[in-house]
Amino acid sequence: MSNRPAATEHSESVKGYVALVPEEDVTAALEKQGRESVALFHMLTDDKAAFRYAPGKWSVKQLIGHVADAERVFTYRALAIARGESKPLPAFDENAYAAAAEFDRRTLRDLVDEYEAVRHATVALFRGLPAHVWTRLGTANEKPVSVRALAYIALGHERHHLRILRERYGV
Repeated sequence: MSNRPAATEHSESVKGYVALVPEEDVTAALEKQGRESVALFHMLTDDKAAFRYAPGKWSVKQLIGHVADAERVFTYRALAIARGESKPLPAFDENAYAAAAEFDRRTLRDLVDEYEAVRHATVALFRGLPAHVWTRLGTANEKPVSVRALAYIALGHERHHLRILRERYGV
C-alpha cells in the first residue's frame, strides 16, 4: 500500500526493525505474518510457553504478550498521527508493561487469541487508511515518526522477536 519509509520518518532506535522488512506492501506482509505466527504459537505446548532461556528473561508467554502490547502501542500511534494528532505521544516501558500484565498467569490459548485479535485490528486499521496519511509525521517517544514507519516498525518488531524465539527459545 505504501512505499518504504525514509530514514527521516523514524528514530535511529527502530532502524533495525524497519530494516527487517523488505516488502513494499506492508499491510499484506502484516496479514501474512499474523497467520504464520498464529500457526507457530498453536504448535507450542504449555511447558514450552512457560520456558525462559535464562533467569530474569521473559517466558514465551510474556514474549507473545509483549508483541501484542507493543503492536497496540504502535497502531495507536499510527491512528493518532493519521487522524492529525499534534500532541507528542508518550513512550512506553516494555518491561513495566510486561510485569503489570502478568502474562504467565494466562493460558497460552488466551494469549494467542488476543494476539490474533490485535493483528486483525492492525491490518484493518492500515487497510482503511487513506493513502495521503501514510507519510504524515507525528511525535512519539520524543522523536518524529510517520504512519507508514509505524506499520514497518510493527512488522519488524515482531520479526525481531520471532527470531529470538527461534534462536534462544528453540521454537
